[in-house]
Amino acid sequence: MEEGLIQVPEGRKIFPNLSIRENLELGSYRRGKPNRARNLERIFTTFPRLKEREGQLAGTLSGGEQQMLAIGRGMMAEPLLLILDEPSLGLSPLVVEEMFGLIRQLNEGGLAILLVEQNVVQSLEVARRAYILENGVFALSGPSDEIARDPELKRTYLGL
Repeated sequence: MEEGLIQVPEGRKIFPNLSIRENLELGSYRRGKPNRARNLERIFTTFPRLKEREGQLAGTLSGGEQQMLAIGRGMMAEPLLLILDEPSLGLSPLVVEEMFGLIRQLNEGGLAILLVEQNVVQSLEVARRAYILENGVFALSGPSDEIARDPELKRTYLGL
């Protein structure tokens, strides 16, 4: 954390009995505390749904909203690198589209993101560089547009 590496773990891991605002404020407990108000405003600008419900208990949010909250909490710590572990897990296809759009937006805004994701197609669409692991070993690596055209990837992971 002190080096600026912040992980948003698989399964969201929010605090369901705390409000949205309290969950976000916990993200700046060790890092980002001096800029808490500014960072909170940035999160609410990025995720307007969270602003609308900031006093609501986090456990009452939908899966997609909980994922937004988890990402927002990670962003409160002012990460140099945000590690997103399976952010689309358990989300509906429509929310998955929204989530990947958000990831792209955050990255284009200057946030470095390490995306760990099984959704290969959409991951390659938002990534600049890709590393494909198979049984813990690098199977492919390189610019994401090149990886997306790789015949082995298409055959093995996409069934084409």
